[in-house]
Amino acid sequence: MLHIVLSAVQFISCAFIIGLVLIQRGKGADAGAGFGAGASGTVFGARGAGTALSRATAVLVAVFMVNSLALAYMGTKKAEAPKTIFDTAGETVPAASGPISFAVPGASADSGPAVISAPAAPAAAAGSAPK
Repeated sequence: MLHIVLSAVQFISCAFIIGLVLIQRGKGADAGAGFGAGASGTVFGARGAGTALSRATAVLVAVFMVNSLALAYMGTKKAEAPKTIFDTAGETVPAASGPISFAVPGASADSGPAVISAPAAPAAAAGSAPK
């Protein structure tokens, strides 16, 4: 879940950084002002939008870098896989404490239900089960 949130923040900050860089004027834009493009800086005032857009870009770059480090750290952590039946195959199952009884319905109407008992832990015959 955290990986999805960090990836979304990474994508959004990347898109905003690209947008802010494209909005800003380059260093060579002042040379074009001498040839009739001087009115382009009047939207943001006499100084232009350099300070506000530069600060916003710097903040977004900082968010992008911290987020990149967090994603890189999460990528290096080993993910824990859930246990499967193959992982638990060698584990022993605790034995029952007493005999196990099963009622067989309808065995005999006059004597009541028949009960079959089995030992709690069956004894394994030597050499009967392959290992």
